[in-house]
Amino acid sequence: MTSTDLVTRGAMRFLLDLGYAPMTEVSLTNRRRADIVALDRRGRTIIVEVKSCLADFRCDGKWQEYLDYCEEFYFAVDAAFPREVLEEATSLPEATGVMLADAYGAEIIRPASARPVNAARRKTLILKMARLGAMRLSDAVRPLAGAPRITSLL
Repeated sequence: MTSTDLVTRGAMRFLLDLGYAPMTEVSLTNRRRADIVALDRRGRTIIVEVKSCLADFRCDGKWQEYLDYCEEFYFAVDAAFPREVLEEATSLPEATGVMLADAYGAEIIRPASARPVNAARRKTLILKMARLGAMRLSDAVRPLAGAPRITSLL
């Protein structure tokens, strides 16, 4: 497994422990694909962008396009990631959270600020996640020979 896979796994385990239902590689209506989208029982969403290294973090300019789709937004990084970069005033807005993750779990080292999500956008995302989850489950139960992995319903 790659570092990205291990951080993703740990972040998902952490979100499950918090009562969220996480899903990987979810396409949003703005044509961006979030690494992890997690939904709680009330329909609140968290998006987690997994960063495997400093170069990946520095060159990612699209993460701000996820903010309209979640109440909370986090970056998930591993222990080798230089944390001082995340603490720089110019690196991240205060509303953005940070998780430190490994294959077994994660911890929040910087909490995200909650912000409201447009009700119509929330409903669309919840329906998209439900359909995508059902399609992935169906594919796991009865795979189609030679068909690509289902990552989007766009």
